[in-house]
Amino acid sequence: MADPEAEDREPRSDKARSAFGPPTGVTPPDPAAADDESSTTSEFALPEGLDAPRPAGPEQEGSAFGTPRTYSARNAPPAFTPATGVPLVSLTKDAPWQDRMRTMLRMPVAERPAPEPVHKEDEPGPAVPRVLDLTLRIGELLLAGGEGAEDVETAMFAVCRSYGLDRCEPNVTFTLLSISHQPSLVDDPVTASRTVRRRGTDYTRLAAVYRLVDDLSDPDTAIHLEEAYRRLAEIRRNRHPYPGWALTASGGLLAGAASVLVGGDAVVFVAAALGAMLGDRLAWLCAGRGLPEFYQFTAAAMPPAAIGVALTVAHVDVKASAVITGGLFALLPGRALVAGVQDGLTGFYITASARLLEVMYLFVGIVVGVLVVLYFGVKLGAQLDPDAALNISERPLLQIAAAMALSLTFAVLLQQERSTVLAVTLNGGVAWSVYGAMHYAGGISPVASTAVAAGLVGLFGQLLSRYRFASALPYTTAAIGPLLPGSATYFGLLSIAQNNVDKGLVSLTKAAALAMAIAIGVNLGSEISRLFLRLPGGSAGERRAAKRTRGF
Repeated sequence: MADPEAEDREPRSDKARSAFGPPTGVTPPDPAAADDESSTTSEFALPEGLDAPRPAGPEQEGSAFGTPRTYSARNAPPAFTPATGVPLVSLTKDAPWQDRMRTMLRMPVAERPAPEPVHKEDEPGPAVPRVLDLTLRIGELLLAGGEGAEDVETAMFAVCRSYGLDRCEPNVTFTLLSISHQPSLVDDPVTASRTVRRRGTDYTRLAAVYRLVDDLSDPDTAIHLEEAYRRLAEIRRNRHPYPGWALTASGGLLAGAASVLVGGDAVVFVAAALGAMLGDRLAWLCAGRGLPEFYQFTAAAMPPAAIGVALTVAHVDVKASAVITGGLFALLPGRALVAGVQDGLTGFYITASARLLEVMYLFVGIVVGVLVVLYFGVKLGAQLDPDAALNISERPLLQIAAAMALSLTFAVLLQQERSTVLAVTLNGGVAWSVYGAMHYAGGISPVASTAVAAGLVGLFGQLLSRYRFASALPYTTAAIGPLLPGSATYFGLLSIAQNNVDKGLVSLTKAAALAMAIAIGVNLGSEISRLFLRLPGGSAGERRAAKRTRGF
């Protein structure tokens, strides 16, 4: 016989203690009496005993496609389509592909026209992954060559559209390119990306890529996908148009021409050229050892500064400041500065921030190299005059010739095609003529004079490139060389080395203002050229941009 007290002392089972078990005195429902799973209750179901009115009609539960109960024909909202209709965007064939694709990109996605697909030869349809891969490879070459983010996206969109992929969205940042294609509203999108790890300046390769995109965008030419890959491989394998010794000599001639531009004579020309060539070879040595660009710029800035200080210590009657300034002209990153400001003005703020940060690092590298040499020069008793910037002699004809020589050598350093060198040389001469007429003859501030001259550079560069279906960079970058703020940078660093920090910061601020004036002027000149020249589609195809945020 079991002991009842022992039973009470035994621990109760988990079933007795379960929160899901029925409490004592409640009869659980019979499972056999329940229906199948469709009879289970839900928190969305009406409780029993509550009678709710149900609307009459076939869709009693409510449908996303049914007319809402609050809809009234008398109080209907205005139709989405305007009374005048949706404007038709006509992408004319004779307009450059840059304008046509930029028009498409700057339109909202919902308003983009859906043109007829373009079939290449006898292809049944584009191989989407391969088309996206070709697009990314072309965008990589353009971005690595210094092209602006908007122009890279324009070229990528043009390549996709040439193979019938209209529903594409390219996205470009400083080091990453991605593109997404959605075949339809019900199909899964296809996305691909590519990272840009190495950058190099070769405007000949840049022009070849633009010609390839132009041929792909022409509906009269049927370029097979494999043919496009073959041409792209040839562009990658092509050697630079100028050998290494020509680049070193061009760097020296650029520095010599810049020294003459700021008041130097023949001795200063030779000294500046020698310092720039030594700096270039030293930078190549650092690059061969795997050092980052920051240290390469630091090393390249030291020889011109050292030669200028040595001439001053040796009491040679020359303008040593012109020697150092000429060396700085060959190092200032004007190309990256213009591209960074252009990206910021066109709404690519992440890419613009990265480019400007790169410019800042390179500029700091130049500052470190020059300051180290100037510091030891001051300790050795070098009598360097920060006020020499106010005593630049005016030699109009000689300075115009020096400005044109500077643009010519700058074009060689940028590896431009020989057919573009003459045009950019003339553009640089026009830029300096306008600057000299406004600043020296008219007495206008250097910042305003620089902005106007840079605006003309951008205007003429865009006009020269528009009808050649090419990039505007080869026609503008080298032409802004004579306007770079080499003198203001040097005298700011000299004042800091002489422990006159306030005066040095003022001069460096002036250099930054001149640099921004150059970049904004070039971009504004390009925008003005597009503003007054005919665009595809008339008023419906105008290049749209983001509206003012009004403070919120």
